[in-house]
Amino acid sequence: MRKIWRLISAAFLGLVLLTCLSACGAKSVAEQDVLTTDQKTNRITWGVKADTRLFGLENIRTGKLEGFEIDLAKALTKKILGHNGKCTFVPVTSGTRVPLLKNGNIDAIMATMTITPEREKQVDFTHSYFDAGQSLLVKKGSPIKNIQDLNKPGKVILGVSGSNSVKNVAKFAPRARVLQLSDYAQAMTALKSKQGDALTTDNGILYGMAAENPHYEVVGGNFTKEPYGIAVNKNQNRFRKKLNLALDQVEKDGTYNRLLLKWFGHVKGFNYQEMKR
Repeated sequence: MRKIWRLISAAFLGLVLLTCLSACGAKSVAEQDVLTTDQKTNRITWGVKADTRLFGLENIRTGKLEGFEIDLAKALTKKILGHNGKCTFVPVTSGTRVPLLKNGNIDAIMATMTITPEREKQVDFTHSYFDAGQSLLVKKGSPIKNIQDLNKPGKVILGVSGSNSVKNVAKFAPRARVLQLSDYAQAMTALKSKQGDALTTDNGILYGMAAENPHYEVVGGNFTKEPYGIAVNKNQNRFRKKLNLALDQVEKDGTYNRLLLKWFGHVKGFNYQEMKR
């Protein structure tokens, strides 16, 4: 009987040891080399917008995501993985994109994300791929012509939770109240229902909204600079360098300007020529 118990105990201890070794050997999300994994699977998983016209928007007829960032992600994937490289697109919002990246649900974020010192504490960025600027969207005929017109008690500015634009409002119009919505569709609905005097975010996004809503217009010019970068997890320098190299390649071979023309060349009020690279 003692021999049997010794065998059972030994087996149990072995199982515990094996479990511990497996746990210790498993790499955390931060330790995994994303580039190596993507090269093995021949696929990059991108976090992109699905509610932002011109950048990333779901086509309700086809169910597919379309926009400048979608096409750019496809081009970069081909540069990194080769002609047969595949993309998986995961819709994100301004509030969910970083948590999804940190959890390993996506490999990279390309979702109108401004490069800021605060965000660089959480993620690493490539160099800028789109130089936006914050502006305002109002109903045509509105007395609001610029950000200074909103810096008054009683004025309400609409924005999207988790966006850099909301934080900027406190600097440029501290006397106004900010109403934050979860996405741009809700923010536009709030503007139409007169819950706010103006909607603020980056100019490229607002021009897309104006194109879809002809009774609204972008006013006031840009009052900030908002360079968009591709975000990757910390300690993914190989992947970030590959993305930077791919960005350089699509800029040099003309792909970038062709995509810019496709999505922004005919947008009323948007200066496409200034954005060319």
